[in-house]
Amino acid sequence: MATKASSSTEVTQENALENVMTKPAQAVLSEKELLAMPEADYMNEAQLAFFKHRLQEIERELLQNAGETTEHLRETPFVPDPADRATIEEEHALELRTRDRERKLLKKVQQALASIESGEYGWCEETGEPIGVARLLARPTATLSLEAQQRRELRQKLYGD
Repeated sequence: MATKASSSTEVTQENALENVMTKPAQAVLSEKELLAMPEADYMNEAQLAFFKHRLQEIERELLQNAGETTEHLRETPFVPDPADRATIEEEHALELRTRDRERKLLKKVQQALASIESGEYGWCEETGEPIGVARLLARPTATLSLEAQQRRELRQKLYGD
């Protein structure tokens, strides 16, 4: 039953990878050009195209890594030595933990791409203020402005929310 679920996940990942790889590359701004734009141009079409392209690249890379991990785990040879087997199992566990973190990042990337389509990308979920180009360059999946994120982290530290 676990095999059935993983194979359907594989198909979904392969389809998503094909979709990302077949989309035409757009001429996008450089980071320098993006930062030089006036605040009045915040989240205009050119900026949205830049971030969409960047998020699609991240998505493509994450999906490719997931596919490589799946293939790598399938090709694991039988090793008779228990110490070698333990080493291989530890490497696999580390790789799976890394892919789990990447899976969570992939979900955030896909949510960010959806927010670009809905016109909400770049705006703070809590305050509705601009997140800021510099912050989005550093963390394209950011959903909160720096100030809102700091307030959230302070609340979590104080109240454990």
